[in-house]
Amino acid sequence: MSADVDIDFANRQTVIDLIQCTAARQNAQGRRHNSGVYVTPVPYDAKNNCASITYEDAESRGYFKLDFLNMSVYTLIQDQQHYDELLAKEPQWDLLWGDPALTEKVVHVGNYVQLLNEMRPDNIQRLAAFISVIRPGKAHLKNKPWDEVFASVWDGDSSDGFVFKKSHAISYAKLVALHLNLLTDTHV
Repeated sequence: MSADVDIDFANRQTVIDLIQCTAARQNAQGRRHNSGVYVTPVPYDAKNNCASITYEDAESRGYFKLDFLNMSVYTLIQDQQHYDELLAKEPQWDLLWGDPALTEKVVHVGNYVQLLNEMRPDNIQRLAAFISVIRPGKAHLKNKPWDEVFASVWDGDSSDGFVFKKSHAISYAKLVALHLNLLTDTHV
């Protein structure tokens, strides 16, 4: 089974301290995966304090990895109502290309001010595609017309490198929109 489950936390360590888990292994040299953990028993390397097999090998053997991601943006949210309001509010999309100082602060896209200015994503679907286009596997779609981007951005072809699944890209786009709203929220 091939699955990819990412779970965002304001502080992932808080959750890791509460459960028994083993860090996933990134490579054969023992480098730990940045966010991946196993919550079921997996062969263990005590020297490197992580799984003794790479996450690819673990997946092929049927082990299921979860990615617990640190997302400090969530620490800025006051409560559930604040979160709901921020998520429901239509962002001022033009700030992504019209205010570089603000854009540089925005999670996931802050390093792409120039490309945001060129492509100008103005809704969640386009922002999700943009987030996919900044990955190596879809970089050939940079600065293409949106209809051309959408013709192949979600086709699953990863032969040119890392790509984002549509579900991940949409989730990230919603987080970007939420963060943009947070940065422009007058109630903070």
